[in-house]
Amino acid sequence: MHSWDSGIGIWGYTLMSISMLLVWGAITAGIVLLARSLRASNQQNFQFPFRRTAEDLLAERFARGDIDAAAYQDRLDVLRRQPGP
Repeated sequence: MHSWDSGIGIWGYTLMSISMLLVWGAITAGIVLLARSLRASNQQNFQFPFRRTAEDLLAERFARGDIDAAAYQDRLDVLRRQPGP
């Protein structure tokens, strides 16, 4: 007759439990390392190439046609006369 005891004993159950903990630990560590790697690569790609100045913004408005040449030149002269950081 077949019994419920498979005969592996206490050491078998202990090694099986330890190996299960090691496998789940390795899976968890792999997921954490993958997430950190992906986050680090996204942060490196998300850098602004340069800081836009007031003159850059004014030039963009002139290029889009929001202001005419006279207004652009007047405002550019005002920007260049004022002391800035």
